[in-house]
Amino acid sequence: MKKLLLTTAIAITIPFAAQARSEFVEGDATLAGEAELGATLTTGNTDTASFKGRLALKQELGNWENDYLFEGLYKEDEDEVTAKRYLLGAQGGYQLDDVSYLFANSNYEVDPFTGYDFTSTTAAGYGYRFIDNNTMTLKAELGPGYIYQKLDRESALEEGHDSEANAVAHGVVDFQMKISNSSKFQQKFVADWGSKINGRSDTSLTANIIGALAMKFAIIVRYNSKPLDDKKSTDTETNMTLLYAF
Repeated sequence: MKKLLLTTAIAITIPFAAQARSEFVEGDATLAGEAELGATLTTGNTDTASFKGRLALKQELGNWENDYLFEGLYKEDEDEVTAKRYLLGAQGGYQLDDVSYLFANSNYEVDPFTGYDFTSTTAAGYGYRFIDNNTMTLKAELGPGYIYQKLDRESALEEGHDSEANAVAHGVVDFQMKISNSSKFQQKFVADWGSKINGRSDTSLTANIIGALAMKFAIIVRYNSKPLDDKKSTDTETNMTLLYAF
């Protein structure tokens, strides 16, 4: 566990060691980001509430191109919580040349409905940009990683152990396409393959409303090839949110 915490700390703090370059962030700025929020409330015969929030930051520091991410999802139906998920992540990428880079990342996710108190992942490896122009980007990443999952009390009693830790092969494929001056499509796959497969697919379509304000439609699919007893292997999430770019 100490090794995991140390690796996580290194992955988060390394990106702050350099100073600014490249076109990762457009123009002369060294920091850019997107904030999105969606909510649904119903009252009367049915009382429900759902909230989705996301903050994504991009940063240039010399040869480093860094990403920071926070996501939160909360749903309640008739005073019963039906979904609660939080994700905090950071990745530093060191540019080797215009198309290739080295990366190190760390993610921490809380999702009690999976039977785990939390899941922590770290990975490092090599990334390559196959396409990178004004209308389309395609990049892939591959490298070794490590997953640590803490089971909740009920799951620990059923499984006979309170945690799971595995070395994995970490892979990412990220495709983005500018459909028009006001709309963008993105498809991203993330997979960690070890004693089981943990995967995530993010599909989104973003359309500008006015200025920096846009509407975003997204479908997120999470997959676990070996879920805990009585848990499903696939979770899906469909969102319509407002997005503000800065």
